[in-house]
Amino acid sequence: MNELTTPPAAGLASPADLDLDLDLDLDEDSGLRPGQARRETAQRFVSTVADIASGALEFPLPGSGHTVQRLAALRAVAQRDLCLARLVEGHVDATAILAELRGPTPGPAERWGVWAAEPPGEGVTATRTEAGWRLAGLKRYCSGAHSCTHALITATAEDGRRLFAVRTGGPGCQPVPGTWQAIGMAGSDTPDVRITDLPAVPVGGVEDYVRRPGFQHGGIGVAACWYGGALAVTEPLRSAAHRNPHPHTDAHLGAVDMHLHAAGALLERTAAEIDQDPHDNSGAARLRSLRVRAFVEQACSATLSHVGRATGAGPLCHDLRHARNVADLSVYLLQHHAERDLAELGRLITRPEVGR
Repeated sequence: MNELTTPPAAGLASPADLDLDLDLDLDEDSGLRPGQARRETAQRFVSTVADIASGALEFPLPGSGHTVQRLAALRAVAQRDLCLARLVEGHVDATAILAELRGPTPGPAERWGVWAAEPPGEGVTATRTEAGWRLAGLKRYCSGAHSCTHALITATAEDGRRLFAVRTGGPGCQPVPGTWQAIGMAGSDTPDVRITDLPAVPVGGVEDYVRRPGFQHGGIGVAACWYGGALAVTEPLRSAAHRNPHPHTDAHLGAVDMHLHAAGALLERTAAEIDQDPHDNSGAARLRSLRVRAFVEQACSATLSHVGRATGAGPLCHDLRHARNVADLSVYLLQHHAERDLAELGRLITRPEVGR
């Protein structure tokens, strides 16, 4: 485990010490400056992880009896800054994964990401050598690529797909310039990462990462972030309804309230269900996760639509915070697999044996 351990003398890096390599600022007057957004989010990430390490911020483990507090904490971060929430969610999800699969305990100076996306393409392979496991290949969608000190990475080994813990930032783990051009979620810093002969420590066994109950619990944590982002998007609509009451504005606000109230209530109920069956003895975790994520995604999408129709282009053109909130949420919601997940949900309902 020595390869992953932060030296005891190392302290939390200050934002100025981070090697962010962010030089993609656009027109300074436009407000659309991805490089600056990434830099600012990285700074907030450093501060937030320091607060978590000190106990000033708490994210209880899922299934610990306090899952509702975990989801509420993720919602609160997302309502303030959705890009920050993406990084914080990755860090606390990594902590939960390591606890569930009995991996290394993150140190107070460490910022973890979970780099487990597997779209078509090259991917990452794992090879067992005399010196231990080594990874090589291209991992896409690596949030916090410049600010995470460690990551959990999925890779394909001879015996199947495995999860590995690695240290980032060295020559064997390099973000690929120009591979994250997004305006929405720009601050999440999610480029491809080129991995070359990277030392790695296995966490769990073959397919343990996706088979564990916590994989489904973690997906609901992402939905809590979407929900927080949607709450932030409603602010111009609430202000407009207060300043200039109008039946149409009230109707849109009522529709938004209906959707988000239901999503919040569902997340609270789901947290209680996770705490009642943290190890998924009932076998209901996948069905629950698919339902909750699909419903929350629809509630958030409806919120984007109602707010836009009610307020027009004004807030998007004149309110930079709102424009970023809308862009960020629109991109983040695409992490949901849409009809593919709905099709799986239908199969599980009618043919549960197919999902086993």
